[in-house]
Amino acid sequence: MITIEKVENLDEKTRITLEVMNALPEWFSPPEDIVNKSVIHREYPFIAAFDGDKTVGFAALKIHNEYTADIYNFGVLREYHRMGIGHRLMEVCVQYCKENNYKFLTVKTLDESAVYEPYNGTRAFYRKEGFYPLEVFTCVWDEENPCLFMVKVISEMTEP
Repeated sequence: MITIEKVENLDEKTRITLEVMNALPEWFSPPEDIVNKSVIHREYPFIAAFDGDKTVGFAALKIHNEYTADIYNFGVLREYHRMGIGHRLMEVCVQYCKENNYKFLTVKTLDESAVYEPYNGTRAFYRKEGFYPLEVFTCVWDEENPCLFMVKVISEMTEP
């Protein structure tokens, strides 16, 4: 049975990050970047998916300001793709945003102009989850890895 849980323990956040990201080299590399993110994630809201005792996915949210949270990293083990786990993780991310009054949830992913098959599914997943593409940047990562910036509206802005 798959369970989705918020993770507070800092060492557990690091362990989960290393375990999942290292198992997904098509999406996450190089190794030193994975180690760096395993430390950064300790400070972020963090949600994980478990199949019994086995970690099968996670989401780390970076808070940018009072209006915006960002899917800083998100991964589900390949053998667990297309089982609804990513959707369930995203539901908890959206619920976190609602509970904390964030208006927008953003994500950065590889743009389709960089032909790389693993990210075709990634972009399709985010679109299915209600994210809209806004702009492509070549200055976030580099020109060979153009960054597609996407947003999902959590709640409408109201006048102060």
